Amino acid sequence: MAKKSIHDRADRLYDLLRLLRGGGVQRAGDLAARLGVSTRTIYRDVERLAASGVPVTGTRGTGYVLAQDITLPPLTLTAAEIEALNLSLAVLAEAADDDLRTAATSLSAKLDAALPTEALSDADAWKTTFSPFADASRTLSHLPLLRSAIKVRQKVVLTYTGADGTVTRRVIRPLRTAYVARSWTLTAWCELREGLREFRLDLIESADALPELFVEDPDTLLSGAAPAQEVRRQPD
Repeated sequence: MAKKSIHDRADRLYDLLRLLRGGGVQRAGDLAARLGVSTRTIYRDVERLAASGVPVTGTRGTGYVLAQDITLPPLTLTAAEIEALNLSLAVLAEAADDDLRTAATSLSAKLDAALPTEALSDADAWKTTFSPFADASRTLSHLPLLRSAIKVRQKVVLTYTGADGTVTRRVIRPLRTAYVARSWTLTAWCELREGLREFRLDLIESADALPELFVEDPDTLLSGAAPAQEVRRQPD
């Protein structure tokens, strides 16, 4: 029961973030109604998000909003430097040393509040994955393969656990990754569902590249157009 409760809470936090990402001030009562929980639960969930570093601001009675990120002066970081910094923080966030873990979490929160969300392209984005949703190591293990597949337009097969606990095998055409409020998602054309789907990286059990490339323009697939021809990659 404890595991189910933790899983349910993670799903609820993710749904809460999706609502907050809609923009504007969101009142706790309205959020509670849409999620089917009590207002008190929303208060607790917002506190959990804020404690984990999500830039949510507001007060009870007035509503909540995701704060806008700002540029961090006076540093100018290259894409490679941001990758190295945030990957290091994600690893340290799971260190056995309490002081290192606390410092990594604190610094990660400061970076989240200072770096622009669109600092990198979709395929190159790599921010710290320490979050209230899942073990950072699982998300980190999938990012290199998915980033590479997006760049070369390579099909990937996923073993994916849905929010309801159902495990499915999906052949996908990965199009872009997104990192918003400490949560990683992947947008892809799913051949099983024959349409666009958004996958949470923390719910991907396994990901393997297939010896097939797809030739559709990513913008075409992202518009919801049906896929056309494909090309098979020859083995080395």
